[in-house]
Amino acid sequence: MKSGTMLTHDNKLKKIIIIGDRVLIRPKQDDERTGSGLFLPPGVQEREQIRTGWVMKTGPGYALPYPAEGSDEPWKEADEKINYIPLQAREGDLAVYLQKGAYEVVIGGEKYVIIQQANILMLEREEDLFE
Repeated sequence: MKSGTMLTHDNKLKKIIIIGDRVLIRPKQDDERTGSGLFLPPGVQEREQIRTGWVMKTGPGYALPYPAEGSDEPWKEADEKINYIPLQAREGDLAVYLQKGAYEVVIGGEKYVIIQQANILMLEREEDLFE
């Protein structure tokens, strides 16, 4: 690392490349108390089957196995440009996801999970759906 360069949380995420249909999520910090005011021991929230978190980065999507449309000679090697079906999840979305398929990673001292888009049950986006 160069001297004088400050590594911030955002800089570390810029160096991360998410592959395929995977999504990097920062889990939402849940309350450590119940509705009646009881403190929950560590690990109780982690055992929940459904969690929420913020989408931080997404992969390019699902790779298409077929050659690009308009290719008259599919056997001929081309420039190997891969086409993708983009993911529905976008950076900044609030995701409700299944914990079962999540892989925990620590980046810059902060805990994240990597999941496949198929494990996301619902997304909440700040923009108007009917614009």
